Amino acid sequence: MKRAFFVIALVALYVLHQDVWNWRKAAPILFGILPVGLSYHLVYTLAIALMMGLLVRYAWPGHLEAQGEGDAK
Repeated sequence: MKRAFFVIALVALYVLHQDVWNWRKAAPILFGILPVGLSYHLVYTLAIALMMGLLVRYAWPGHLEAQGEGDAK
């Protein structure tokens, strides 16, 4: 179940990265200075950072850590 969630979420984020709907427009300007495309990528970057944190927390292969600690001693 966890693996399926991460696969679907990563595919969805990949598709959302291709924001073709913002390519040809700069309006509306958000907060008086940010074009809509830049605002979109700001939110997208925060979502990707959250996803990477979740991947490290819940999908990191623990057997590699155990193997690495055994080699250091």
